[in-house]
Amino acid sequence: MKLKKGDTVVVITGKDKGTEGEIIQVLPKDNQVIVSGVNVAKRHQKARSARDSAGIIEKDMPVDASNVMLVHKGKPTRVGYRVNADGTKVRVAKRTGEVI
Repeated sequence: MKLKKGDTVVVITGKDKGTEGEIIQVLPKDNQVIVSGVNVAKRHQKARSARDSAGIIEKDMPVDASNVMLVHKGKPTRVGYRVNADGTKVRVAKRTGEVI
């Protein structure tokens, strides 16, 4: 998976199209990511202990990785890889060719 936790992405399709957010969690097994403020659902939560509160909470739900695109220098871009001369593998922005 070419996306990592902490990357800023923009949603390119779906109900939240055009929304930017930061990746909170990556689920490579399911090819999904959880982005803050995107695909928010309301869930009823039960109080598990005395200090936990019960009620309706808003929870960020997973989005398929193919529906988001990495933002590099303010513009969405595809991600590629390059192997440097010293043998290290780095992510590269396809739009500019720069190392991310």
